[in-house]
Amino acid sequence: MRVFSVTPPRVLAVYAHPDDADVAAGGTLAAWAKHGAHVELVIACDGAKGSHEADTDVSTLRTRRADELKTAASLLGLSDVQCLGIPDGEVTNSMELRERLVRLVRSVKPDCVLGPDPTATFFDGVYVNHRDHRELGWALLDAVAPAAAMPLYFPQTGPAHQVQTLLLSGTHEPDVVVDVASSLDDKVKAVVAHQSQVTDDPQWIRSVLAARAEGAGREVGLRFGEAFRCVELAR
Repeated sequence: MRVFSVTPPRVLAVYAHPDDADVAAGGTLAAWAKHGAHVELVIACDGAKGSHEADTDVSTLRTRRADELKTAASLLGLSDVQCLGIPDGEVTNSMELRERLVRLVRSVKPDCVLGPDPTATFFDGVYVNHRDHRELGWALLDAVAPAAAMPLYFPQTGPAHQVQTLLLSGTHEPDVVVDVASSLDDKVKAVVAHQSQVTDDPQWIRSVLAARAEGAGREVGLRFGEAFRCVELAR
């Protein structure tokens, strides 16, 4: 385990649902944005099924979650945020999705791409990783390595671009930690902004997020950290 101390100049984060990036990597995205990085966030799903109430109006929830996403991105200081509008539960590692992701990578030209680790399925015997997370994770891996870097893949999406580093969150095999001591409060505010999903007291949420960050940071001597599986695609 080591500290990932580099601030990539250009960053693309790709996650499944409107609140996923904030929970998984909000501290990292905010810290890098503070240090001058150009950070863009892409969310695959519209979030309209994110309720346990059967009588939920999905159109209203879709709009609300889109607004929450924009608010959270602003709190993190991101350069841009967009949603692909895929219905919850319908993400598939398809040719169409890979093409969309390759187009994004070639357009943004990120040095570093963040997303969910698709190999992580079961957590502590109490949680099964959402299918959207796993399918998006595989599609993102396939889009970045090797498609986006090789010009004969999806030539209609623009010139090839080689991503230098992949950071995968929600992983069972973390090997790097990003220092988020300067941005933990920004992460908390962004998570709390998803009011349709977060009903607990903000102070309790902060305590939970801080405890997780302390655990990750402890591994490498940091006060607060976020852990990732790192893949160096180019050196």
